[in-house]
Amino acid sequence: MLDIGFLELLLIGIVGLLVLGPERLPKAARTLGLWIGKIKRTVSGMQREINSQLEAEELRQKLNEQQKKLDESLGKVKRDVERYAEPDSSAPPKTEAGADDAEKKAPPAASERLDKALSSKARRESATSEQAAPSSPSSDKDSPSR
Repeated sequence: MLDIGFLELLLIGIVGLLVLGPERLPKAARTLGLWIGKIKRTVSGMQREINSQLEAEELRQKLNEQQKKLDESLGKVKRDVERYAEPDSSAPPKTEAGADDAEKKAPPAASERLDKALSSKARRESATSEQAAPSSPSSDKDSPSR
């Protein structure tokens, strides 16, 4: 804080004794000590407040970075699902900018394509299982219609 040596303190004490006198000097020293204590507590409180604000800002930045990473990976997964759900697989894959534009323009179309692709896949699987069922001897016993 202040670089005050012993000689400076002694000089201040002597001047204070001469100016204030021996009766008022102890009371003035006590009051000065209280003020200095209040000032130190105020400064340390401000430092704690500043440090807590800096820590909170660092946490906000880390959260924002994590949110960006999550958004990027979610966008990548959406694009992968859309590519998988497209009926014409011979079409060239979209660029990232094109995929972002498509997502902004028509997100319901992508979900509809996904639903169609899943339902057609389920139909194909059920058709495959029905075709495989008559060929096995155990399925003839279980099926009452045949």
